[in-house]
Amino acid sequence: MVGGGTDAATDWLALAETLLGHAAREGATEAEVLLMSEASALTRFANSEIHQNVAETNVSLNLRFVVGRRIGVASSGRTDDEGLRRLAATAAAIARNVEELEDWAGLPEPRPMQDVPFGHASATAEATPEFRADAARAVIAAADEAGVVAYGSISTGAETIVVANSKGVGARQERTTSQLITVHMAPDGGSGYAEAAATDATTIDAAALGREAAAKARSTGKAVSVPPGDYPVVLEEYAVVDILDMLGYLGFSALAVQEGRSFYEAGKRLGSELVTIWDDGADPAGLPMAFDYEGVPKQRVEFIERGICRDVVYDAQTAARDGRSSTGHGLPAPNPYGPFPLNMIMAPGAASRDELIGGLERGLLVTRFHYTNPVHPKLAIITGMTRDGTFLVEGGRIVGPVRNLRYTQSYLDAIAAVAAVGRERRTLKGFLGGAVVPALRIDAWTFTGATEH
Repeated sequence: MVGGGTDAATDWLALAETLLGHAAREGATEAEVLLMSEASALTRFANSEIHQNVAETNVSLNLRFVVGRRIGVASSGRTDDEGLRRLAATAAAIARNVEELEDWAGLPEPRPMQDVPFGHASATAEATPEFRADAARAVIAAADEAGVVAYGSISTGAETIVVANSKGVGARQERTTSQLITVHMAPDGGSGYAEAAATDATTIDAAALGREAAAKARSTGKAVSVPPGDYPVVLEEYAVVDILDMLGYLGFSALAVQEGRSFYEAGKRLGSELVTIWDDGADPAGLPMAFDYEGVPKQRVEFIERGICRDVVYDAQTAARDGRSSTGHGLPAPNPYGPFPLNMIMAPGAASRDELIGGLERGLLVTRFHYTNPVHPKLAIITGMTRDGTFLVEGGRIVGPVRNLRYTQSYLDAIAAVAAVGRERRTLKGFLGGAVVPALRIDAWTFTGATEH
């Protein structure tokens, strides 16, 4: 077992081994069990009042059943013996009725497992409704003081991940995650946003996030229009996380490279010398994971080092195609997406927030993006909108809010144009995993349209 915490009620690893036994009796030549047990809770607030508190406990079993080169996958929430037998029979039937995977390389072999004790925090696992309510009250109090209205949620969760296969892999980890998100709305139409994620929920400063969102809401009302065009920008961390997510999704996956849809070229300069990005499941600054969903220990993988393209992440199947070893980035089967970086980190720089903004003679400060979608994956061209705080900066000073803008921008061009990197970083959730990111100043960002309301 890796990670902290205990689960005395159920021996999940033994249950996974029982399911492997049923798979063997059904004729599997190889089999893999992924078990995820999660206890999560969420407290929501709207109109500056707590209006919902929910909690749920889920267990899911995922069986990858292999017969020669045929692979069937079935899932179930049942953990009784009859349920395990039915799951094995269902996966076996699927496997025998699908085409062979010609380049099937087999399930991963066992590897020495790293210990990641900081992936679990008892305070998060044991968080009560009262704990979350106190955090919500702190956010709401900041909104009340500023004369704005608070909306948002705070979540806490603990999960046990077990992977066992017929080749001897037997991995177990207990993780905790927490997240606070808030949007504040002002009477004059202004809006502000703040967010944080952490393994230990007690490290999230709810009052500070409330003040941050409230200040943005108060300062974004009566926004004016600016014409579309190319502007130098300062992107706050909430916007930068989208850059890392999209680069990881579009290009830093071995499957994307093998299918010819990635921008990756080893040794090619992609970014400025200020840009270094990697993935590391063992870094305590993020949301740590000891191993992937195939039971392979996570390795640190350098994507961009001082602007130079270095490597991509692999799962077992893509690694076999390239004569490599898996880097521990497999997703649950069946997985059409290939490996994915779930613990992305960007190196900090030397600039304070004031210095980042002070470097803009005339440009825009962007709080965050939303509704972002790829336009051209190989060039990493993305379209999206600004939201919850976009400001005009002149002479290194914020002069006022502007209406939201639509952009169409190559994220590769963006990281090539990074002129300064913030020294402070935030831990945030991306659309699949966690990310640790600084703010950035970028010399040019292409805005293609503006909202009128």
